[in-house]
Amino acid sequence: MSQFSMTARKKSAALQELNTKLRKAQMLGKNSRAAKAPHTTNRSGLSLAMRLGVELVSALVIGVGIGLLLDYWLETKPWFMLLFFLIGSAAGIMNVYRVATGIGYGIGYKAEDKTKDSNDPAD
Repeated sequence: MSQFSMTARKKSAALQELNTKLRKAQMLGKNSRAAKAPHTTNRSGLSLAMRLGVELVSALVIGVGIGLLLDYWLETKPWFMLLFFLIGSAAGIMNVYRVATGIGYGIGYKAEDKTKDSNDPAD
């Protein structure tokens, strides 16, 4: 029975040590995030520009790819490629517009209507 209690004491001491190490690591993580926060705002413009480029190019590539596959399958070259190039272009431009205006950042996100009167009884 004494062997069991020694094992339990070793485990509780190890758990206590692990708990203190985890708390120290969490505190270091919070401090490092706070220190890095000003640097991340400097790159937000670049990240937005990269995202806009990727949104546009990926929509075009997917549209042209679908068009080429349909042309190959149905032997109608180049009509489906041209059609899906236009569809991909429209989708890419729509994605860029959504990102630039902030539409669709989360489920149920909707910008408030600024034209609504604050004294409106329908509120």
